[in-house]
Amino acid sequence: MSMFLDQVVIDVKAGKGGDGMVAFRREKYVPDGGPAGGDGGNGGDVVLMVEEGLRTLMDFRFNRHFKAPAGENGMSKGMHGRGSEDLIVKVPPGTTVRDAESGALIGDLVDNGQTLTVAKGGRGGRGNTRFASARNPAPEIAENGEPGQDRKIELELKVLADVGLVGFPSVGKSTLLSVISAARPKIGAYHFTTLVPNLGMVTTSDGRSFAAADLPGLIEGASQGVGLGTQFLRHIERTRVILHVIDMSGMEGRDPYEDYLSINKELASHNLRLMERPQIIVANKMDMPEAEENLKKFRKEIAKEQEDEFADPIPIFPVSGVSKKGLEPLLNATADLIDVTPEFPLYADEVEEETVRYGFNPEGPEFSIDRDSDAAWVLSGEALERLFQMTNFEHDETVMRFARQLRGMGVDEALRARGAKDGDIVRIGGYEFEFVE
Repeated sequence: MSMFLDQVVIDVKAGKGGDGMVAFRREKYVPDGGPAGGDGGNGGDVVLMVEEGLRTLMDFRFNRHFKAPAGENGMSKGMHGRGSEDLIVKVPPGTTVRDAESGALIGDLVDNGQTLTVAKGGRGGRGNTRFASARNPAPEIAENGEPGQDRKIELELKVLADVGLVGFPSVGKSTLLSVISAARPKIGAYHFTTLVPNLGMVTTSDGRSFAAADLPGLIEGASQGVGLGTQFLRHIERTRVILHVIDMSGMEGRDPYEDYLSINKELASHNLRLMERPQIIVANKMDMPEAEENLKKFRKEIAKEQEDEFADPIPIFPVSGVSKKGLEPLLNATADLIDVTPEFPLYADEVEEETVRYGFNPEGPEFSIDRDSDAAWVLSGEALERLFQMTNFEHDETVMRFARQLRGMGVDEALRARGAKDGDIVRIGGYEFEFVE
């Protein structure tokens, strides 16, 4: 089985914002010298970016954690911390990105250089310079930086190949791929050899290159879910050119033309658009005794079909994967066809419209109250925990401000309504406070 990976879950964590600073100027005749604490810098985002040369998600096998740097803390003399750089993570074109927990679509990355922010960096905390007012000219208040967004995302790569090899099991697709590219698929003389698409990078004699995938042998009814069909049929969805490999030797008592019709019917029943892909017929196993005879018959049948439809004749290339005859013209013709065939995008009906939400959900409750076994009240909730993380508890004024913010959110009333008494313990994260009536 080839190392082919089309789905991976990674952890992304954006940078935390830098903390704001409490500092004062040392100046004569100015109370406390006036505030001089700078703001923290913003944390970096985690950004996915399409890199044309990448073909698989293999790199994510070995590295699944991506963390953007934090913003610098604010400094004295009103100097702001530096915002940090975004972390750019390269992905191959055709990567679909979902939130691993909710399954919601975050984006579809198709074009080279396209970017998608998957985790937002926290904003820097404000320094005490920002909190000065006429009533309080020398505040001892500064915010901590906001935590960066932390989430699991799932990357899925639909198809990695410009060219898909289709055909019945044992027509020689794997052999062909191993000969035209550096791929070394495991090849067995039994039906349904390839359980996962093998991928190979092919370079033509004139230096052009493309990716070819040996798409697993289809059998009648694969698109109805018989056999191993459907999970692999979708790998064809982004290929530009289809190489239809046919065993011309007619061994096992098969009729090459019947095989050709069956596979096309199969492609059509899975998704009619697959029939819009240009096809090249690869008449394989031409080194076998009856192959020449069968090819003549096959050409007649195809010609008959073409007359009905006024279509461009489908090119047929006789080759032998084993003796490597006829491969060069086939590969050059394939590269020519890729050059003139646009990529097939995901169609609008396949990309569900799903909204992307960053940060906390403003419609949800801002906090919830639970009771611990030791009778302490436990407060939790995204909005509330965010405030808590941005509060610097070293300065009394900042703590007072936190208390006012909680009151403004209605936490005091809610605790009272639940029966909290003066002196009860209230817990947020690792901190404990006393409830004061």
